[in-house]
Amino acid sequence: MRQWARAARIAGSTKLSRLRQIRTTARLLRSHLDRLIYKADERLALPIVGSNSFPRPHNADWAWRPELWRGPLQNPGMSSVQTKSMLGSEATLFHDCQLSELTLRQLRNQREEDLAPYGVRMDVFKFDGSFLSLVIDLPSGATNGLTRNHLLRMSSIIEMEKPLEIFARLNIKHGPNTEQIVRELPLHEADIVVEFDLAYSNLNEKRVEKAWIDLIFEGPEMNQVVLRELTFTRRPRAAM
Repeated sequence: MRQWARAARIAGSTKLSRLRQIRTTARLLRSHLDRLIYKADERLALPIVGSNSFPRPHNADWAWRPELWRGPLQNPGMSSVQTKSMLGSEATLFHDCQLSELTLRQLRNQREEDLAPYGVRMDVFKFDGSFLSLVIDLPSGATNGLTRNHLLRMSSIIEMEKPLEIFARLNIKHGPNTEQIVRELPLHEADIVVEFDLAYSNLNEKRVEKAWIDLIFEGPEMNQVVLRELTFTRRPRAAM
């Protein structure tokens, strides 16, 4: 540090040939320092990367936060997103636009109220399609032992530039059939929670194969939507 402090003090009188060498070395050093500071800030900031801590019902038998909200992705974003494009291994964007003016990017949460280490931002400019949905594939833990006695809860924190409607559709494939339950998200609330009660479904418990969630955005044109948090829990419903 003393060496670089002295070099900075005498830079006004250093010979140009020597100054050119020092500048090259300083630029190389700065690139390493910038990378170190960036990584350190990311890992030391709260919430801690990889955190799976979030509120859950006391009798929950399964709880999960998708990787998009849990840890850094190798490819954190994309622009002019084509339909069926995946961000990570669990989230897929679907739309029917002729010309995509959509961007999708993972971002680092640093607000005091955030529990999820990461969020995802979607920017929609001109939108000439009829549907836009973000599909989250649920892991096998969600379907192992799944019965009609279960309640599946989805909790989220969502910000948007202007109001729009968002629906969550639970899809459960059982044999040749797919059971679907749709809920509208209460976007006027700070913590957005919806529950899917399987007691009112026609689920064949013995043939459950997989499950996924569609987040369906109605009228998304010229809007920015930030999903700060997305978590899922499962619990048995109270006995009737």
